[in-house]
Amino acid sequence: MVIGAGGQIGRPAVEALARDGWQVTAASRGGGRDGNWPGEVRTRRLDREDDAALGALIGDGCDLVVDMVAYGARHARQLTGLADRIGAAVVVSTVSVYEDGKGRGFDTMGEPGGLPRYPVPIAEDQVTVPPGDATYSTGKVALERELLSAADRLPTTVLRPGAIHGPYSPLPRELYFVKRNLDGRRRRVLAFRGESLFHTSAARNIAELIRLAAARPGSRVLNACDPLPPAVSEIGAAVDAVMGVKTQTVLLDGPAQGSVGGSPWSVELPVVCDMSAAQRELGYRPVVSYPESLPETVEWLVHRLSGQDWREAFPTLARAYPDLFDYAAEDAWFAARPA
Repeated sequence: MVIGAGGQIGRPAVEALARDGWQVTAASRGGGRDGNWPGEVRTRRLDREDDAALGALIGDGCDLVVDMVAYGARHARQLTGLADRIGAAVVVSTVSVYEDGKGRGFDTMGEPGGLPRYPVPIAEDQVTVPPGDATYSTGKVALERELLSAADRLPTTVLRPGAIHGPYSPLPRELYFVKRNLDGRRRRVLAFRGESLFHTSAARNIAELIRLAAARPGSRVLNACDPLPPAVSEIGAAVDAVMGVKTQTVLLDGPAQGSVGGSPWSVELPVVCDMSAAQRELGYRPVVSYPESLPETVEWLVHRLSGQDWREAFPTLARAYPDLFDYAAEDAWFAARPA
């Protein structure tokens, strides 16, 4: 059973498992069906917060539960409470659980002196933030700890993706470049010389890791990222190539100046994850590179933007990055720039 089957990762995960021979029940709030799924995939409505509904859907038992939306200790206990009816689990977490060993992580990036200095690359044994319910990151750690403590009852593979990309994303970072191109913006500004590295994770590559983990049940934590993370300037160039446009990129030596130069990938220091454990333990090989995955993402974004404001199309992204398209500030910055 796949919980959260209608989302960005759930859709390719259901497809990958079904084509690998699994009899898949795709559970989501809406109970919908993706056009790429084989006909034998069963669809069911499910409220993730309804314990009784989840138990009823699992019924007498299933060999595997894949959970895209689990969060916090309560969801972990929801699964471990059904351990006698679940063969194994694969649960999606996040790289934002990592701390740099000095109390700094994703949650402190905006604080004075809070910029984390991660090792390059980050291995799965890197220290994490404490478990709790204060932030998204601490909630994911609570989820992980609770599940891994029940390894003897429910073998669980925890996957930690980075900047997830692909269609059906509630937080499509690529919109930063796609919308600018659609709006005819032929100049852009990137902080940190466009060299920021925030490890990307294609939804299809995460789905491949899910498929591999399903075939080799066990209790483990694995990073779930693309083979080579592109720098933010490379992402912009790749989007331009897909859309057939040419854009002048102006590079700032340092951080963004107000809203000018910032992007959803703009980190001063690299966030790059070690993928050797996934290769070693599961035989993981990426099924798609970042440039190869981009055309379907761009096509989906263009379609979603058609006829509506970007804030309406992507409210989660708008809340996270309210000044993502502050064109007035950019124009003023260019006007004040020496010729």
